[in-house]
Amino acid sequence: MMASRFTLRQLEYFVTVGERGSIAQASAQVNVSSPSISAAISQLEDEFGLPLFVRKHAHGLSLTQAGRQFLVQARKVLAEADSLNRLAGSIVGNVQGPLNIGCLLTFAQVLLPAIRREFQAKHVDVQVSQIECDQQTLIEKLRRAEIDVAVSYDLEVPPDLEFIPLRSLPLYAVVAADHPLAKAKSVTVKKLVDYPMVLLDLPISRAYFLNAFENAGVSPNIVERTRDMAVMRSLVANGFGFSVANIRPYSDLSPDGRELSFIPLEGELRPLRLGFIVPDGARSILSVDAFIDHASQTISAWNYPGQPLTDGS
Repeated sequence: MMASRFTLRQLEYFVTVGERGSIAQASAQVNVSSPSISAAISQLEDEFGLPLFVRKHAHGLSLTQAGRQFLVQARKVLAEADSLNRLAGSIVGNVQGPLNIGCLLTFAQVLLPAIRREFQAKHVDVQVSQIECDQQTLIEKLRRAEIDVAVSYDLEVPPDLEFIPLRSLPLYAVVAADHPLAKAKSVTVKKLVDYPMVLLDLPISRAYFLNAFENAGVSPNIVERTRDMAVMRSLVANGFGFSVANIRPYSDLSPDGRELSFIPLEGELRPLRLGFIVPDGARSILSVDAFIDHASQTISAWNYPGQPLTDGS
């Protein structure tokens, strides 16, 4: 029996369609035409003699039972191929190959694009992709080897993953410019509970924010919840309530142009540590190690996040 012939590119298209459930969405993700992706999947099905998808005209594609098993193995093959590319780069001392970066939603917009820009200009042979999500999803993706490194906080990092600390970020109260506390030099959580709260409601992060109140023996009056940092700032700036956060943006303006005030929180509050979460041994991969070094130097030079950019920093 002759060995089946297929390409890694075909497997990549198959995995993308399997994860997205749509050839059109897969086409947008990998920037390849839909007919090319359809042809690649048909070739795989013909080569292996397996129906991998059920075609549903109104609902896209769904994996068959064989397709689900095939997807698991295809991911492993692609991961091994990435490992071979990285091994070759390590042997010759080149930083090259794919690098998949995850970043916590709350600060991805103020950190990752600028870090990536300079990193990719320096290491042109590294193919970088990024994803922004909550802490729980970052951990899941690291465990499934869908991302190589995550830029995040030291929140409930499991023992099978390594946290590499970068800097501490204290808690701030965020209020509108006309809020009664806006001119305060600092504030306690006991004082904040006199006012309504807008909660940044992300898995794991929410527990950290609320724990600051629980430890003080008080409960905030949560009137609004959002998973989006920008929406939180706009709700606060428009008077819906205060919020708490560890990230202070460059500008003390909300996305709709209204002024905000960031007030340091008093008391024995655990600051979050910003850093990198990686699987065990990940720093032996040149691209991961180079990214961590570059990001560490860049953030230190910015004197950011956590306080506004100062002249000369």
